[in-house]
Amino acid sequence: MNVAAHDAAVAKMFGRIAGVYDLGNHLLSCGIDLYWRRVLADTVRLGPTRRVLDLAAGTLDVALAVRRRWPEATVPALDFCPPMLRRGLTKLERRGERHILPVAADAKRLPLPDASVDCVTMAFGIRNITPRAEAFAEMLRVLVPGGRACVLEFGSGKERIWGGLYNWYLGSVLPRMGRICSGDASAYNYLSQTIRDFPGARELEEEMRQAGFARAWHRRLTSGIVCLHVGEKAGA
Repeated sequence: MNVAAHDAAVAKMFGRIAGVYDLGNHLLSCGIDLYWRRVLADTVRLGPTRRVLDLAAGTLDVALAVRRRWPEATVPALDFCPPMLRRGLTKLERRGERHILPVAADAKRLPLPDASVDCVTMAFGIRNITPRAEAFAEMLRVLVPGGRACVLEFGSGKERIWGGLYNWYLGSVLPRMGRICSGDASAYNYLSQTIRDFPGARELEEEMRQAGFARAWHRRLTSGIVCLHVGEKAGA
């Protein structure tokens, strides 16, 4: 499958499960996803623009977590699946939130000028992007000098986590629970496969360095089930 066809298929898949996406996240993680997003928001670092760009923003849970942690920030929230963003709009309306700005856009072609945001966040989205190097290059381009990219992603299925129990969960439990939650077996089979195929934490860290980040490191959460990857752009 070529890149354009892959992107279209992924956007269509997320559109199909948009209505149950939040419920699925909470159930499949036993609610720990709320903690993971708080850690992501805590890692944000504001600078001169007071803007935090949230990519793969989905139903806007990360954008809202960032605003709770950093109420002085404005959060452009971009996702290439409009139905996901539309689900998030109801959350903004309930909260009277006017500093989150949802926009349908591709993380590989950001509609933003160079050096226009202090920080970039992305949760559970980088593994769906092909090629990842283009997304990393765009993050680097829009960050101010010294800016930070904070990428939250599931640990690789190539690593033995909890003695292999994690891999069993990915292959057996996640697709079945996803099918029950959403009625869409193919979507959760895809999500399970992308986690199993995803590179290990150190490999992704090296990808960020190769993309041009001056510093890159990661932090394992919940025994490595999730990793928080951080890359910093060189200062002025």
